[in-house]
Amino acid sequence: MSRLFGHSVLTLFRNRSFRIQWPADLLTSCAFEMETLILGWYVLTETKSVLLLTLFGALQFTGTLVSPMFGVMGDRIGHRNLLCGMRAFYTVLAATLMIVALAGALTPVLVLVIAGAIGLVRPSDLGVRLSLVANNVETHELTAAMGIARTTSDIARVSGALAGAGMFAAFGIGPAYIAVVGFYALGMLLTTALPRAPLRTEEPDVALQLRPSAWGDLKQGIAYAWTTPQLLAAMLLAFLANLTAYPLSSGLLPYVAKEIYRIDQTGLGYLVASFAVGGLVGSLIVSMIGRVIRPARVMIVFAAMWYIMLLVFAQQQNPISGLVALFFAGCTQTMCLVPLSTMLLRTADEKFRGRVLGVRSLAVYGLPIGLWISGPLIGSFGFQTTATVYCLTGVAFTALIAVRWRTHLWPLEAPANAR
Repeated sequence: MSRLFGHSVLTLFRNRSFRIQWPADLLTSCAFEMETLILGWYVLTETKSVLLLTLFGALQFTGTLVSPMFGVMGDRIGHRNLLCGMRAFYTVLAATLMIVALAGALTPVLVLVIAGAIGLVRPSDLGVRLSLVANNVETHELTAAMGIARTTSDIARVSGALAGAGMFAAFGIGPAYIAVVGFYALGMLLTTALPRAPLRTEEPDVALQLRPSAWGDLKQGIAYAWTTPQLLAAMLLAFLANLTAYPLSSGLLPYVAKEIYRIDQTGLGYLVASFAVGGLVGSLIVSMIGRVIRPARVMIVFAAMWYIMLLVFAQQQNPISGLVALFFAGCTQTMCLVPLSTMLLRTADEKFRGRVLGVRSLAVYGLPIGLWISGPLIGSFGFQTTATVYCLTGVAFTALIAVRWRTHLWPLEAPANAR
């Protein structure tokens, strides 16, 4: 098994584009994680309001509704070019916040404004980077490539969370943000070094002739995703996960750390890192067995297991058991979402990949909705009750999706289960 994994990794990293993109994505993801933890803790400690914390989390996804247009742009101007522009935007905004923080003029209002601005672009980053990976690897390498690409987010959650928490605690927000800007800038520079043209170009240039308007491209992509059963089922499952699962393991972790476990920002870093280590383990497992798994089946089974582990996490009253539960939640989360992304990319027509992943990014809109709803619920009923309701709702609707589209998701011969 380890020999198979080593061979898959070696093959992927022989690809120049993948070899450059992986560290670029890793650096950008590290900046994301450091920024989220630093600013989330800052908002909570300065305002002492869980509602403003959930607002901060929600603002990071303000651009979710326009994510499909980023998919259209990627299909039109190239995913590499689009990614360069997006990462330059992150760098400029982070540098602005760094300068204000070093000048001692930072306020929670300004943090919320900048979080909203970054949130206009950030939700589309994952879809664009995965589209670029899919364009540059062979079809039989896709599952392994998705698993290895996913490790950038998992490694970043570990290192970014611990580094961000440690630097914030030791030096304050201004010096800590110097590192955030550095990561963004290095990620942007590496992205500019990617080849301008995809390594695999099966579609002839004449396909660009008589292309409809950008709005027409968007409508085509939405119609394609809506009328393809396995794509629609995956989109709904992704929305459900963002609505009911991710709030518990991302946006609400500062609240859990401070109000339930009574730990500081360093302890929060450990919570985030535990979930991420589990995700990294899950990514490596999927990379090792990618050639034998049935994506749709694995997606459904591990979605249910993810909710079960989050339900266990919600019942914990001390940080040690919480860390263990978060580790297994992270592992099952990745083993659900990597096959989901693989199925989308493998079953979608190549000319629609950017738009399909752009439409899939709409599912991220479930996260701010879930966060907005959770704030008042926690205020009225407490975290444990709110988390339990979220998890049971997630399990119920996962089962409903599996039953509704069972002929497209469960049979071994279904396209969604192609190896």
